Amino acid sequence: MVIKFKPECIEEYKALHADSNPSVRDLLVKANMRNFSIFLHRFDDGNYYEFGYYEYHGDDFEADMAKLAKEDLNIEWLKVCDPIQVPLDGYDGWAEMEQAYYNH
Repeated sequence: MVIKFKPECIEEYKALHADSNPSVRDLLVKANMRNFSIFLHRFDDGNYYEFGYYEYHGDDFEADMAKLAKEDLNIEWLKVCDPIQVPLDGYDGWAEMEQAYYNH
C-alpha cells in the first residue's frame, strides 16, 4: 500500500506508532493481520510517502476488515492518522500496490 504523507507530521506519526502503543497492534492481530510494517521515504519530488505491508492470516478478509472498522479504538485511531495522510490522485485512502515478487 502507498499514500502521501504530510511532512510536518512526521514526528507525531512516529510517536503514535511507537512500540509503546500496543492497543492498535492488538486490534490488527485480532483482525488476522500479521507482520504489519510501515516505511516512510522522501522522494526526489520533495514529497514524503508511506509504504505499508501486512500479511493476512484469516479466512474472511472482508468480514475481518468490517469488524475492525467498527472497533471504537480503530475509529479514534483513524481520526488522528487519516488527516496526516494525503491519498494519491484517484484514491480515497491507501492505494493498493501490485505485488511483483514474493519470496516464500
